[in-house]
Amino acid sequence: MVALTAQNWPIAAAALPFAGRTADGTSVTDSDPAVWAAVLGEIADAGFDRVDVTDSWLRLGDLTAVRREEFAAVAAVVGVIPTSISAIRRSVIDHVDGKENLDYSHRTLDAAAELGIETVSFGLHQALTSQQQAALWFWTVDGHRDRPEDWGSAVERLTELGRHAASLGILVSLEMYEDTFLGTADLAVRLVEEIGLDNVGLNPDIGNLVRLHRPIESWWDLVEKTLPYANFWHMKNYFRDEDPVREQYFAVPAAMQYGLIDYRRSFRYALEQGFQGVLCVENYGGDGLSVCAENRDYLRRHVLPKRGGYTLGTSRVRQPRFAIQDIEETR
Repeated sequence: MVALTAQNWPIAAAALPFAGRTADGTSVTDSDPAVWAAVLGEIADAGFDRVDVTDSWLRLGDLTAVRREEFAAVAAVVGVIPTSISAIRRSVIDHVDGKENLDYSHRTLDAAAELGIETVSFGLHQALTSQQQAALWFWTVDGHRDRPEDWGSAVERLTELGRHAASLGILVSLEMYEDTFLGTADLAVRLVEEIGLDNVGLNPDIGNLVRLHRPIESWWDLVEKTLPYANFWHMKNYFRDEDPVREQYFAVPAAMQYGLIDYRRSFRYALEQGFQGVLCVENYGGDGLSVCAENRDYLRRHVLPKRGGYTLGTSRVRQPRFAIQDIEETR
């Protein structure tokens, strides 16, 4: 296997900045492939050769086999490799839609296998409330909170998904998110350890926690505790200011190199733990794709290793095994 370096480390653009409906209200999932091609073309024009298919844009798990073939053909023509799927706000322990979300998650794994995607990220965060949707930044309004009595169900259903994924050769990554069982470093680690499958790890999206307008864990404590379990990584950053005396907390999106989280230090630690996963760059607000491209360039220029020899540590979960031809394509 070719060693991953700054030149060839897989960095995917999140499809997060793109709407899930067209101007006439049609779901992107139900739209003509030309609609998909337009978005993938923008991603390619921004200098990306890989995409994280965020399902707030396109639900691969709800496409028929024929439509998935159409998506693969479009991506190939545009020159963007579908590298990961982020299935968000479809919690398998939702009290109303949990079973439906579990079925959808299984379909998403099957779709990933058909498309050669080897990393799928799931979370326990649920649909935004009407109050969150009305806010400028949805994270400034409290949303769903997981209930302690649902812990066993979370372990059982995520284990079920992990076993299915293992049978397909896919890694499952669990996205950290506030007020869920993945909302603190200790809880997230406990969840992965209780699932106990070597293909199930963490997506340490600590930006989701740093942005909260309330007291938070130290960003470094989050990094130190969760990176040994990471197999995929949503990367974004926020400016943050705190005035605990007045109980005032403030955060807004920032490009990765400018925000509170020191990704240079964080990635050095990740390498020490043996991390080799796909990196997915994200951003909320403004021209999100351009900020993602800036984040990618920052990673390649200043953060990722300039030479091989990164397998230094003791990652608790299996890491992806990228095909040599895939790595060669990114050079």
